[in-house]
Amino acid sequence: MAVLIAGGGIGGLALALSLHQVGVPCRVFEQVADIRPLGVGINIQPHAVKELEALSLLPALDRIGIRIAEVGYFSTHGAQIWREERGVEAGYRWPQFSIHRGHLQMLLLDAVRERLGPDSVRLGAGVVGWTDGVDGIGITLSSGETVFGDVMIAADGIHSAARAKLYPDDGPPLWNRVLMWRGTSWAPSFLTGRSMAMAGCKALKFVCYPIARDGGRVLVNWIADRMFPEDHVWAREDWNRPGKAEDLLPPFGNWTFDWLDVPALIRGADAIYEWPMVDRDPLPRWTHGPMTLMGDAAHPMYPIGSNGASQAILDARVLAREIRDRGASPAALAAYEAERRPVTSAIVLANRGDGPDKVLDIVEERAPDGFARLEDVITQAELEEIAARYKATAGMDISRLNGSLSVLG
Repeated sequence: MAVLIAGGGIGGLALALSLHQVGVPCRVFEQVADIRPLGVGINIQPHAVKELEALSLLPALDRIGIRIAEVGYFSTHGAQIWREERGVEAGYRWPQFSIHRGHLQMLLLDAVRERLGPDSVRLGAGVVGWTDGVDGIGITLSSGETVFGDVMIAADGIHSAARAKLYPDDGPPLWNRVLMWRGTSWAPSFLTGRSMAMAGCKALKFVCYPIARDGGRVLVNWIADRMFPEDHVWAREDWNRPGKAEDLLPPFGNWTFDWLDVPALIRGADAIYEWPMVDRDPLPRWTHGPMTLMGDAAHPMYPIGSNGASQAILDARVLAREIRDRGASPAALAAYEAERRPVTSAIVLANRGDGPDKVLDIVEERAPDGFARLEDVITQAELEEIAARYKATAGMDISRLNGSLSVLG
């Protein structure tokens, strides 16, 4: 058996490690000539950390990430709406990590090369097409070379070339009118020192969490969201352009709370980048004979609820299990899709409704000028129901997760 993986991101590399764990040969083909630790902070949820621990990666995660202890939701005036423990502190057997995306990708890449061999990841080799054969599949690389295998997994991201070939009318990703500015800033520790915080509402929101520590200071990854009118003109072709602090200070300039100084974080950023909040409509089908989609190629979602990378890791584990049990075959890919497509489609749609961040929108709508007593605005039962509903949708029910084995057993 030989599995061909298009894409050397978090999902593709997690799949390679998982296939190696079950004894299935594979190769990764990545279009960039040099993988570098690019990107900003992300969160890995306990259900995905559980699977990374099964790959013996937990000590490495502790070296490069921060175990998040709680999440807090705050109004546009900085008043607390909802705080709850996360990870081990919440009762999970596994932590939630805040981590630099590029550092996680490099960790996975180093592990793949160490375990599968230095030639297991081929760089400068984008997959531009494929042809079904009698006994498998032949992929065409950007160099014109053809490589043969049993199945192909397209893990080539939100701008997936494979998805575009399958669904040429899919068009560009769908923008929800929110632009995001992201940066990292060294700052004093805030709240517990291991807190993730969201303040504001959908129209104007600030999200932050630590991804590294140096004494009493933390490297804060932050995201500033701002919603624009439907006819707002923005650089749709430029997905990761530099931003400016002065673009953000007018709307966030007075967000100086007793627990966080938002303007200081913006001014202290090493660099600021801007890109749109986008997703794609759920697909009716991922698997086409001996090929299938995974990760952002299959189900790109808004960065709400911190689930994108975690779901790609879960995709990888289910794929590896089905290939182990059914062979590298269309049947294995179909079984993987049957399990994962309904789950991830539900998360995409839940995130469009703001997921757990919905509490911010409700409070802003009911008390735009602030509140003296939270219970006059929203009940504890409402808060708990919103949080529990999203956890169930995302597969993060504590009792179910703690009582189950890794996907691969």
